[in-house]
Amino acid sequence: MTKSFCADDVPVLETTGGKLKGYFYNGTYIFKGIPYAYANRFQMPQKVHWDGIKEAFSYGFVCPLMTQDTPNAELLVPHRYWPQDEHCQNLNIWTKSLDSGQKMPVVVWLHGGGYFAGSSIEQAAYDGFHLCMDGDVVVVSLNHRLNILGYLDLSPFGEKYQNSGNAGHADMVAALQWIHENIALFGGDAENVTIFGQSGGGAKVADLLQIADADGLFHKGLIMSGVADASLLPPCTGDGRRIVTGILEELGIAQKEVEKLEHVPYYELVKAYTKVSPAIEAQGGYIGGAPLVNDYYRGNPLKYGFRKRAFQVPLMMGSVFSEFAFGHTAYDKNELTREQMKEYISVVYQEHTDEMIALFQEAFPDKKATDLLLLDRALRQPTKRLAKLHAQGGNSGTYLYEFTLEFPIYHEKIAWHCSDIPFLFHNTHLVEVCQIPNVSEKLDRQISEAFLSFAKTGKPQSGELPDWKPVTPDEEPTMIFDRTCELRCQFDDKLYEKIDSILPPFDMAQLTQEQDIQH
Repeated sequence: MTKSFCADDVPVLETTGGKLKGYFYNGTYIFKGIPYAYANRFQMPQKVHWDGIKEAFSYGFVCPLMTQDTPNAELLVPHRYWPQDEHCQNLNIWTKSLDSGQKMPVVVWLHGGGYFAGSSIEQAAYDGFHLCMDGDVVVVSLNHRLNILGYLDLSPFGEKYQNSGNAGHADMVAALQWIHENIALFGGDAENVTIFGQSGGGAKVADLLQIADADGLFHKGLIMSGVADASLLPPCTGDGRRIVTGILEELGIAQKEVEKLEHVPYYELVKAYTKVSPAIEAQGGYIGGAPLVNDYYRGNPLKYGFRKRAFQVPLMMGSVFSEFAFGHTAYDKNELTREQMKEYISVVYQEHTDEMIALFQEAFPDKKATDLLLLDRALRQPTKRLAKLHAQGGNSGTYLYEFTLEFPIYHEKIAWHCSDIPFLFHNTHLVEVCQIPNVSEKLDRQISEAFLSFAKTGKPQSGELPDWKPVTPDEEPTMIFDRTCELRCQFDDKLYEKIDSILPPFDMAQLTQEQDIQH
């Protein structure tokens, strides 16, 4: 069936930056690559202005990456690759109306990739069209500075570099400010903005709660697989004197000529940084690469506590069953006998094997025992701690979930990092591995409806889900997203407690070892 399209008849909008023209496609107005700020290297973003009418028909540049993108695991997480440039402060908008009286809820996507990689369109599932069309919300996604462009502190070398260690986060605040000032033109309600993100994007949601400059620019938050403690995401403290001095020496630039770093070709800067940073990091020194804890950014709430205002912001947060287990086993878990399963599990849990199987099956009665070997130890526990911390501070609402679906690949591989994104965006049809007959469409609907309800009212609901109760200081109800969705309380506490009494603290090396054992 032919879809509708027009561009010529779409009205020109007068934004704070200048005149803007998008296009209309099949019920949705789409604007791509809108500049929301401009910044020189290592400096704070400034308001942007352009002359004439800007056609917002193409996605904007994404932030340069320190290493070459390599297509990998595209069946699990299909990607899109795009031209890169330092001047990457741009955003994209999908809306059903250009009527300023509509006051539709606004949802703002913060992409994953840690603080060093990714983009607003990196994953195919990031497309905002269907979430906008089916949810009656304005969808926004944005790019900002990353890696050494967004998170390298030069403040010891001059006032112009004040807070350069948080330039990437300042970009996001600038984007939220632009949205606050302009979103009514796109039918959005500036007083009902939800920020949401996955992985590094989820961490950015928590970070923005810790930045006073962002207060009042968003009103709800969803953190997807983005809560990590210091073992995975150590706090970034100190200052950049040593690392920047090392880079200057490597490039043969005198300290009094530090401004030359603003013009060094990006990959020459990366090469110098990469050469001098390992020794400094090994000695516990600051090397950047993440937001700097200072007067601007309070720091990870798990370590530093929430700012008072954070308790007024309703939060959803959750993780997936196996998070960073992207590999696949050499065996088909559905073909193993109970004794064969025990053999695999005993390599890790030895004399505790029978007890661990019993605890696992109590927590996950519909999963195969060998799935225990893939259980996430990085994000689920910190996520529960953050939810309880948030719930203790007020009555705004804190909601927990876990995504535990098995997919038709690698002998029913259980949910991995990013696998829940297509369901939330109502985009499972764009991701081939999500095609599960009689399952995907319903779960897609359940998850996206719950999120849209949260964005509109602060409470996640769907007519096809059980009543989703909030976390309290005493209880941690978790909505299980799977073939059958259910709300369960404290169901995995004993399991994790036993795991932690047997295995050393989680780290990526340990995860790799455990996956190697399975092969």
